[in-house]
Amino acid sequence: MSALRLALLTTLTMIAFAANSVFCRMALKQTSIDAASFTTVRLLAGAAMLLLLMRLQNKAPLRHGSWRSALALFIYAAALSFAYRSINTGAGALMLFGAVQATMILAGYLAGERMSALQTAGFVAALTGLVILVSPGVQAPSLLDSLIMLLSGIAWGMYSLWGKGQPDAAAATAGNFLRAVPLTLLLTLIASPWMTWDTRGVVYAVLSGALTSALGYVLWYKVLQQLRAMTASTIQLSAPLLASLGGIVLLGEVFTRDLLIASLLILGGILLVVRQRKR
Repeated sequence: MSALRLALLTTLTMIAFAANSVFCRMALKQTSIDAASFTTVRLLAGAAMLLLLMRLQNKAPLRHGSWRSALALFIYAAALSFAYRSINTGAGALMLFGAVQATMILAGYLAGERMSALQTAGFVAALTGLVILVSPGVQAPSLLDSLIMLLSGIAWGMYSLWGKGQPDAAAATAGNFLRAVPLTLLLTLIASPWMTWDTRGVVYAVLSGALTSALGYVLWYKVLQQLRAMTASTIQLSAPLLASLGGIVLLGEVFTRDLLIASLLILGGILLVVRQRKR
C-alpha cells in the first residue's frame, strides 16, 4: 500500500470514528429519538451491513468473534447513546477516548509493563483533563452522564484489547455485531414503553451503524496492518478534535476554555505516555 493511500485511508477512518459521536449527538439533540432507539437501530444496521459483507465473501461470521467482545461492544454503544443526552460532542469524544486510552494503559500495567516518570506525568495530566471535563460548571454535563461516557470508553478499550491478534478482524467484527443483536433486542424490550422514534433520528442511527461503525471498523483493521511508524493509540487521539469540529460546525457548539485546557491535558498526556512506551 502506498504512503498516500495509507494516509487517505487513515484519515477516512478517523473521520468515521469522529462521525459516530457527531451522528449520535445530532440525533439526540436535533430529533426526538431516544437513546435506546438510537442504539437499537445503530447496532442492527451495523450487523446487517457486516452480514452482507461476509455473505459476499462467503464467510461464516459466527465462527469468529466472542460473546465477551459482543458484550463490550453493546455496552460501549448503549452507554455512548445515553451519555450524549447532555454532553457536547467534543467533550464526549474526549471523555470516550481518554477512558479508552486509560483502560489500555492500565491493562498494560497489569500485564507487567511499567511507566517511566514522563509516562506517569502524562497519565496524571490526562486524568486531570478528565476531571476538568466532569467538574461542576456552567456548561458541565451531569455527573451520571459523564460516568456513563467513561463506562463507554472502558468498554471500547476492552473490546480493542480483546480484538488484538484476530486472524480475520473483519469477520470477528461481524461476529461480535451479530452476537450483540440479542442484547440489543433485550434493551428494546425493556425500554419499549419509553422509546420514541423519529425519521431523521433513525437515518442518523443507520448512517452511524452501517457506515461509520461497521465499515469504519473494518477499514480501521485494514489500516492497522500497514501502520508500523505509529501506534493505534496515537492515531485515535485525532478523533476527539475532529468530533469537536463537527459539533461546532453542525451543532453550533462552542469550543470553551475548559474544553481547550482539557484537550491539551488529555491528548498531550496520553501522547506522551504512548510515545515514551514506543521508545
